[in-house]
Amino acid sequence: MDGETVRVRTPDRREGELLGTVINLLGGSRVLVRCMDSVTRMCRIRGKMKKRTWVREGDIVIVVPWDFQNDKGDIIWRYTGPQAEWLSRKGFLKTA
Repeated sequence: MDGETVRVRTPDRREGELLGTVINLLGGSRVLVRCMDSVTRMCRIRGKMKKRTWVREGDIVIVVPWDFQNDKGDIIWRYTGPQAEWLSRKGFLKTA
């Protein structure tokens, strides 16, 4: 990595953000995500991300679970390949 610094946004635990892996695309900006707390949630891609960021199966994302329904949530961030590698090297991604 030639001494290159990689800036990576990490999940904010105070805001209730979790890391997750996209399992399945359901259509209509809805995806199935396996979160780090071992809950599979149906999440929606929030409007700001919808046209700018493409989410695919296997992507690492940040999910904010809903207050009133814990099995649903919003995707607020998607990591690129090098960012996901950095997360796994630093121990943020636990293989469950």
